[in-house]
Amino acid sequence: MAQDLKQIIAARAARELKDGQIINLGIGLPTLIANYVPPGVDVIIQTENGAIGVGPRPQHGCEDTDRRNAGNQPITLLPGGCYFDSCTSFAMIRGGHTDATFLGTLQVDEEGNIANWIVPGKMLAGMGGAMDLVTGAKIVHIVTEHCSKDGASKLMKACTFPLTGAKEADVIITERAVFRRWPGKGWVLEDVAVGHTLADIAACTDFAYAVADDVKLDAYGGGVEESAQPGAACV
Repeated sequence: MAQDLKQIIAARAARELKDGQIINLGIGLPTLIANYVPPGVDVIIQTENGAIGVGPRPQHGCEDTDRRNAGNQPITLLPGGCYFDSCTSFAMIRGGHTDATFLGTLQVDEEGNIANWIVPGKMLAGMGGAMDLVTGAKIVHIVTEHCSKDGASKLMKACTFPLTGAKEADVIITERAVFRRWPGKGWVLEDVAVGHTLADIAACTDFAYAVADDVKLDAYGGGVEESAQPGAACV
C-alpha cells in the first residue's frame, strides 16, 4: 500500500513538469517522478551526485552499477547526458540554474518552512544537498505522504524539527491533495485526489489554507501504475 501511495504522488508530481525545465529529484520518493514524465514534455533531470540527462528506471536485469543517483539507485542516462564531479553539480544548484526541485519531507508548515534532514535524537545519515536545493531552485515542490506513520499530519502549523529551509516550500503534493503557496494568500488547496473529500483533507491537515474557487475533486490517483513509463531497455 505504501508503495502504491508513492506512485500516486510521483505521477501527480510529474504533471507539474514544464517543457524545457532543468529539474532535480531528491532521494527516495522523488526519484519515481522520472518514470512519469508526460509525453511531449522534455525536461532535463539532474542528480546531485553528478549526472544530468537522467532517464526512466532501467528494466530489471539492465542495471549498470556505475550509473546511480544520489540515493544509490540505478538510473539510465539519455542521449546527450553526462557525468561530472560534485563541485560542478553543486555549482549548478547554488548558482540558481535549477528550475525546480522535488523533495521529500518530515514536516512542512504554514509559512513554507521545511524540515526534512533530521529527527532529533536519532542517528543522522547526512544532510545531503537539501539545504542547497531549497535555496537554489526556483520552485520547491514537497512530495510526501500526507501523514506520518503515527497518523499525525505532516502539514503542520509550525515545524518542530530542525529546519532545512525557511519559507522555501512552494507546492505540496501528497497522495490526498495538492496545495500551492501564493504571495499574500498562503496555502491554497487546488486538487483533491480520488477517494477523498474536502472534509477529509481538513481533518488531516493542521496548517491553515484556503480552498481554490476552482478546486478540482477526484483530480488524480487510481490506475497510476499503468501510466508509468516502461523501464529503459538494455543497450
